[in-house]
Amino acid sequence: MFSDLGYAIAALGYFALLLLLFTGRKSGIAKYLLVAAALTTCLWAVSNISLLGWQSHISDFFIADAIRQWVWVLFLASCLRSDFSSFKEIIVRPITLSLLVLPSVAIITGATSTVPYLWQYSLHTLIALQMLIVLELVYRQAGEQKWAYKPLVLYLGALSLFDFVTYANATMINQIGESYVYVRGYIYVALLPFLILAIRRISYWGVAIFVSRDVVLNSTLLLVAGGYLFLMALVGYLVKFLGGSWSYPVQFILVGVSLILLVSLFLSHNFRTKIKVFITKHFYANQFDYRVEWVKLTEVLSEQQESLHNVYQTSLNGMLQAVEYESGVLLKLNKNGWQQVAKINVGTEREYELVKMAPLQSFFDQKAWIIDIGELRVKPHQYEELSDKSYFMDTFDYQLIVPIFRQEKLWGMALLDAEREHVKSLNWELRDYINAVTAQVSNYIFQFEGAQALAENAQFAAFSRMSAFVLHDLKNVMAQIDLILANAKQHKSNPEFIDDTFETLEHTKSRMDNMLKQLTEKKTTQGQRHLQTDIAGILHSVVDQRCQSFLPLPIVDSESSLLVQIDAEKFANVMYHLISNAQQATKDDGSVVINASKTNMNGHHYIVVKIIDTGEGMSAEFIETRLFKPFDTTKGNAGMGIGAYDAKNYIEEMDGIITVESEIDQGTVFTLSIPVTD
Repeated sequence: MFSDLGYAIAALGYFALLLLLFTGRKSGIAKYLLVAAALTTCLWAVSNISLLGWQSHISDFFIADAIRQWVWVLFLASCLRSDFSSFKEIIVRPITLSLLVLPSVAIITGATSTVPYLWQYSLHTLIALQMLIVLELVYRQAGEQKWAYKPLVLYLGALSLFDFVTYANATMINQIGESYVYVRGYIYVALLPFLILAIRRISYWGVAIFVSRDVVLNSTLLLVAGGYLFLMALVGYLVKFLGGSWSYPVQFILVGVSLILLVSLFLSHNFRTKIKVFITKHFYANQFDYRVEWVKLTEVLSEQQESLHNVYQTSLNGMLQAVEYESGVLLKLNKNGWQQVAKINVGTEREYELVKMAPLQSFFDQKAWIIDIGELRVKPHQYEELSDKSYFMDTFDYQLIVPIFRQEKLWGMALLDAEREHVKSLNWELRDYINAVTAQVSNYIFQFEGAQALAENAQFAAFSRMSAFVLHDLKNVMAQIDLILANAKQHKSNPEFIDDTFETLEHTKSRMDNMLKQLTEKKTTQGQRHLQTDIAGILHSVVDQRCQSFLPLPIVDSESSLLVQIDAEKFANVMYHLISNAQQATKDDGSVVINASKTNMNGHHYIVVKIIDTGEGMSAEFIETRLFKPFDTTKGNAGMGIGAYDAKNYIEEMDGIITVESEIDQGTVFTLSIPVTD
């Protein structure tokens, strides 16, 4: 009776599989072979029900097993390739014919009853072993599809292994163990879900089986309950086995506690939700083809945009395409509240009140959840942190509210919606998918915003740098004017002073004109700026006209003619800055000497200008870390900190070299090597 019940359940299970296979509209070799295998297994289970009397002799037992194995071997042979177009193509293959030899022999010997039972047992043992070998071959050839074939291998592998053990044991004792026969029906039923899972996973079979998630959930819960009660029964049996006067009270307590725990566990919403998510994740196909969707999203976000508005619009479009929705709004959180920065397909039917969005900020600060308005209206208790639900439950026209965070701080949110027939249920998969899409889209937005802020900062930095150089030059001009005013009272009647004053003013005006040109003209041609210039003349002019107000007075020691193509005005400013710095660093009784000569280094001609002072000197660390750093000065408010920086940049722009040698309290030598071009 026990074995009959198992075979009856197995027959019903495989009959149900047949019905599922017949519901599929697609046809093909794989489907027909699956139907044949399921039908054969169903009839095999029926034939093993002793009450029906189909197997009156042990030879009937051998024949039933051989036919079942013959059909499954044929099915496995068809799995060795995925491009069969007909039964004939499968059967005529040498490998298929060789695999069918043993099952065919088993059918013939079982029907004729001419072979001893010991040989029958051995033959069926070999068939089971052959099945295991073919399964290993199928799994190895699956390649990237091993994940899909794994349930099939587990199903047929476990059954073949059980048959192998059954017949191997029968070969050793020359009879089939009754216990093996009794449990076979239950084993076939227990392993049936693996076959169903394989049918769903292997796409080229073209068989689409749909099993309701709720049916699987309830079946799983019943299975868990049965296992739990079975465990409790074992514990109760153990208590009874140990005996004693206390065994019955303890058994009663165990039964009561186990039932209470079981009921409370099954009534738990969180427990049921976790089971449902687990089943959906591991036994059902994904809602999206993530590879395809990710490529589409990447293509949308890879479009070059010139304005922040277009970036917001592209981001919203990417989110809508990802979830196959058609309407949406992108809102950004500013200091003054929510601001709409993009919208797509928003008409009068999807209007919303911006001021009513205020409660969402505090909600998202507490929970980074995607809000499903449909779920909110049905289960408002799941959104307890949302202070004012009335507007969203009554008149809000969007289905999803997706928060966007930047470094765990709320940046904004997207309102998404679709026509009623296209609205998707917000399950765990869609939540995870939208979160991944939002992360990608938000990175796209933040990168563009960061790049724009960086560009603006660069513009301000360029403006500040230009202003610093202008102020530096203006400071020098003011120094010359101050010198004129300081000597005017004493020498205003001296004609030579008047001539020098007008010459200085003319020079000052020329410098101011050059500064204005640099500020107003975007381009200056190379011919206008770089003219053949005498370095010696520039050095004498700078010292005589601009460096006479400080002590010690500089001394120029130069060769007579040192011609080079150079911007004379710019070079004069650079030399003035360096000579002025040397004067300020040297005591009045010290010395500042400027040497200029022409030399040859590595086959190239250079004009080398050295500014040598006996001043306070600089440390090696200061030269390395601070000397050429802009806006870093040791003069306090009296300096801008760009003289040495400007000199270094200018010399290096001409492919020249500037070096510094200095010792504390010994002095400093600046060496400028300027290449001479033909």
